[in-house]
Amino acid sequence: MTLGPAPVLALLLGVVHVSLYVLIRGSAGRRLPWLVAAAFLGAWAGDALAGRLGLDPLRIGDFHVIGGSLLAWVGIAAVAVISVLGPEPPKVRARTRAGLGQAADGPDPEAEAGLGQAADAKMGRVAAPPAPEADARLGQLAVGPDPAARPAPDADQ
Repeated sequence: MTLGPAPVLALLLGVVHVSLYVLIRGSAGRRLPWLVAAAFLGAWAGDALAGRLGLDPLRIGDFHVIGGSLLAWVGIAAVAVISVLGPEPPKVRARTRAGLGQAADGPDPEAEAGLGQAADAKMGRVAAPPAPEADARLGQLAVGPDPAARPAPDADQ
């Protein structure tokens, strides 16, 4: 059994097109193996289809480059569409005190700054409402100092 040049050239062409896709998109994440497989199969099928139809003027030996390229991009587009329409991957578990949320030397500074409220809300924890004096300070910062809160001028002056 001998391996013809078509699968090898289809793999090379598929990897080139996936590389262009990743270069344009920025990243592929967990889809990379699926993209390579779809582009490889698309390029191989495109070569066979262009060979049967006799449409491709650009060849490397008997390999039809344009037909392989077109169907490689069809495979890449199919993986991209399926990944968008398919179910979301499982989310990373929220940080807890037993995990990464609690540092060895003290509490998590993000949780102290209120940045962990979204994770708390997802886990069903209720965050304490802000203190009334914090609301008053925020209002003063936004509007300016309260004129009624200014000290009265001394009569001595």
